[in-house]
Amino acid sequence: MKKTILLLFFICTNAVFSQKKVTDTISSKRLNEDREITIGLPPSYDRHQNQKYPVLVLLDGDFLFDAFQGALSYGNYWDDLPEVIIVGISQNKNNEREADCAVDTENGLPTEKGEAFFEFIGLELLPYIEKKYRAAPFKMIGGLDTTAGFLNCYLYKDIPTFDAYISMSPELPTGMEEQLPERLAAIQKPIFYYHSSADGDVKKMRNRIIALDEVAKKINKPTLNYRFDDFKGASHYSLVLNSIPSALYQIFSVYQPISTTEFNEKIAVLPSGYVDYLAQKYDVIEKSFALKLPIRLNDFKAIEAAILKNKAYPEFEKLAQLARKNYPKSMLADYQMGQMYEKTGEMAKAVKSYMTAFQREEIGDLTKDMMIERADELKKSLPKKGKPGKKETAAEEPVVEETPTTDTPTEAVPTDTPPTDAPATEEKKKE
Repeated sequence: MKKTILLLFFICTNAVFSQKKVTDTISSKRLNEDREITIGLPPSYDRHQNQKYPVLVLLDGDFLFDAFQGALSYGNYWDDLPEVIIVGISQNKNNEREADCAVDTENGLPTEKGEAFFEFIGLELLPYIEKKYRAAPFKMIGGLDTTAGFLNCYLYKDIPTFDAYISMSPELPTGMEEQLPERLAAIQKPIFYYHSSADGDVKKMRNRIIALDEVAKKINKPTLNYRFDDFKGASHYSLVLNSIPSALYQIFSVYQPISTTEFNEKIAVLPSGYVDYLAQKYDVIEKSFALKLPIRLNDFKAIEAAILKNKAYPEFEKLAQLARKNYPKSMLADYQMGQMYEKTGEMAKAVKSYMTAFQREEIGDLTKDMMIERADELKKSLPKKGKPGKKETAAEEPVVEETPTTDTPTEAVPTDTPPTDAPATEEKKKE
């Protein structure tokens, strides 16, 4: 546990410098005061002028901001987590924390300043962020103990304000352990819900958190992505450094590159539709997080491996269409067509496809030498012109033109092996 905490400490303190961090002040009519906020903008924010980013609002921003920013920066470096706009609300500067989260002792709903703070976040803070920054529709909120219990109140709305909730060791308002599962079951929009505790947590809080989980984990609906972590050997405060990466990887699981587990458990077992799976994965990323990404080369490789494993060779044509759309100048699409023709015995067409690929830009570990070698090897199996044999004739080699300079990424694209969990060096972000 100590090693984990130490590692995450260094991650947080080092990674924080990779993002732009600014302090701002909002004059709130509902709070009747100025409230300080800290904004963390993604490293690519200034470069990618058309990109929008998911928003993470952090209560207890005074001490949670750096921890979340470090985890997000590290995950993004390996392309496991997307870049996010982080908004930390200062609550400890003038001891506003308890007053901000005031709730009625009988019904558990925000009251007095708690009601004003509740409205400040939904009606002032979020519109301010959406107007000033390129914020995607996907919104998250996180907090610890008092603030974690308070943020759950947004789930009581008919249409919840946030899409994802990170509630770490929540101090639950009155009746919430019974009411919250009912709300999670009733809400129609897709919701990500994460909460956590630990064996060293505050006992009176922990018992109610466990009671909430006992009911919530029985909810079975496709629109609810639910997770509860109960950490061993952690205290009320150290559980935070365990919870943050767990929550983020839960919320952005679909964003991550295809892993060995996903390949073996979800893709390779399919009877067909491997290319459809890939297209749908990226469609979900775009619709859920407003992130339009080119399909990763290693994900192309994973689908290629599934096609080869299951001998579903006609799917190479559909995969080639995706490759042409995502990497139009590269040899990837023609290489995949060559594979289809080769595996289905149409050697002349395979030779032609590999020679066409030769004229296009290299990508990953697909090289011009590889295309020539494949074409030359297949030519040996073709019948000689003018001699008995199959009607199929050798394809003429196209004229080789000078290849334009490529601006296409050069990540590795192995040809017939499933993906590994260890990211390739070429998959690192080169921001």
